[in-house]
Amino acid sequence: MTRSIQIGDKCPIFALPNQAGKIVNLSEYIGKSKVVLFFYPKDDTPGCTKEACEFRDRYTDFLAKGCVVFGISSDSEESHVGFIEKHALPYDLLSDSNKTVRKLFGVPGNLFGLIPGRVTYIIDEQGSVIGIFNSQLDPIGHIDAALKLIQ
Repeated sequence: MTRSIQIGDKCPIFALPNQAGKIVNLSEYIGKSKVVLFFYPKDDTPGCTKEACEFRDRYTDFLAKGCVVFGISSDSEESHVGFIEKHALPYDLLSDSNKTVRKLFGVPGNLFGLIPGRVTYIIDEQGSVIGIFNSQLDPIGHIDAALKLIQ
């Protein structure tokens, strides 16, 4: 079993394709900005849509605090395109089709591992994890907490 990332750990560096197929490498952001990574189960499902839209609605608040925001699921790039277009999401969604990055972070699942977990990680400019919000049952409650953390 992979050890889960904890507060104080260095964030693992990874590269994943976004909805347009462009490779997003986390190393390009470390040292320049704070990073919010939210792992979510599936595009266009009720809880995930609420979460993604709440990040959309609060996106300018995150930008004002020097953050970039990325959503990560195992959905395809094509699925991400439809999800972004349908809900006017202003940030990139990354496709972790093999769940490699999910495993790298040790994101726990739910319901005996049948449903991928919903966890948000806050990473500071130096690449350290400063916040972790496991929000499987509350898809939007952690967003205010994340904003407060990055004051």
